[in-house]
Amino acid sequence: MTDILARRTLEEPAAEQAIEDLHVLLEQLWLDAAFVPAPDQMAFTTAVIEAASNVVQHGVAADGATLLLGVELTVAVERLRAVISEIGAAPLDPVPDLTGPAGPGPDDDALLEDYDESGRGLSMIRALVTTVTVERAGDTNVWVLSRDSARA
Repeated sequence: MTDILARRTLEEPAAEQAIEDLHVLLEQLWLDAAFVPAPDQMAFTTAVIEAASNVVQHGVAADGATLLLGVELTVAVERLRAVISEIGAAPLDPVPDLTGPAGPGPDDDALLEDYDESGRGLSMIRALVTTVTVERAGDTNVWVLSRDSARA
């Protein structure tokens, strides 16, 4: 059984203020989850901020919608998890293939350009967490990042 020991959520317009608020939320999360080793905290924080920043910088609202950033952070002894939602977003095209190695593949160039102008955002996220998935749920692109804790 996985007991959630700390949880934080955020939902607001996908703008720079949301990233500032997310930084504060992560600081509060680590106060409640001080048992998480510092390297896990830093890697997870970096991956979450990078993914959320990509939504703010590169997310595309669906026709007639306002793009919102939703973040749910949970901490269990064995796993850190973030659900990052692009609410009111146009579908990702192409949907990223996250099944291969952490580095960009030959078909990832367009995706990486769309999500990080330097072409390193998705690769960096994948290198910092244990798993990354993306799916479409209604009008929302949902990214799930998890990192197994070194403490587990």
